[in-house]
Amino acid sequence: MFPASRSRRLRRTEGLRRLARETTLSPKDLVLPVFVVEGANRREAVAALPGVERMSCDLLAARAAALKVGALLIFGVPEAGDKDADGRVAADPEGLVPRAVRAVKQAAPHLPVITDVCLCAWTRHGHCGLLDGAGAVANDPTLKALGAMAAAHAAAGADVVAPSAMMDGQVAAVRGALDQAGFAETAVLAYAAKFASVFYGPFRDAAHSAPQSGDRQAYQLDPANGRAALRDALLDEAEGADWLMVKPALPCLDILARLREATRLPLMAYQVSGEYAMLKRAAQAGAFAERPAVLEAVTAIKRAGADAVITYYAEEVARWIET
Repeated sequence: MFPASRSRRLRRTEGLRRLARETTLSPKDLVLPVFVVEGANRREAVAALPGVERMSCDLLAARAAALKVGALLIFGVPEAGDKDADGRVAADPEGLVPRAVRAVKQAAPHLPVITDVCLCAWTRHGHCGLLDGAGAVANDPTLKALGAMAAAHAAAGADVVAPSAMMDGQVAAVRGALDQAGFAETAVLAYAAKFASVFYGPFRDAAHSAPQSGDRQAYQLDPANGRAALRDALLDEAEGADWLMVKPALPCLDILARLREATRLPLMAYQVSGEYAMLKRAAQAGAFAERPAVLEAVTAIKRAGADAVITYYAEEVARWIET
């Protein structure tokens, strides 16, 4: 008890604080999400995400060669004319994402590549799965499409595929498709606890993936439900997931901490586009200094239980913690 016990002793200097620090960040803990588009030497600013660009495969490969982060997460942004009702082009072995994977792997062979497996950007309607005759997302027919998409990415060299459609049984379907195609070593990152969040808004602008009608609340998690999130995550683990993800990150630190206690699988958390945009805009408005605010936010995500953090700040954070 005070005065014999004084917690401030270990906070007195930066050296003492560093020695007693429980949570640390490393570049290997960071995953950079990127948006790839058709063409060559093409880059497009994303208005809703200051500092983020869509870029063609050649520019992405050049960027990857210089990256000092743990992994890359690739999202394809197809041309409007390449979209159809069923997202068939998403499973094309010579499609946009497979070409991007091959280009990155050639430029940066040792950089792990993760690919998003979902139909939202590849369909005209913008939903994450196939639609039935009534316009509702049809769970079971979507599973085969997700499996084919994952196999195409694995054939191109993806190290990890990440089914994000929030269809029941999607992890088992993707795992089965990979194994059947001869890619038993390709890992599956499950978007296990993915909430129907308003914080995804800027991403939908970046990926041109907003639903043309309705919303995604019928298949993404209700933000009010914590037990349901844990149930979904543990079902994904039982279906063969190698990693589990919580998304969004900061609004769901409680879910992340509870899931950390419930599983021994490695966990990722996605600091999503809305979180990035809030930090960026607030810093630009002078509300706080950007660097310490971002480092505090990313450290909090790790402290809650994440083994890796997906963030649009990955390059900056890697640079900041190395200097």
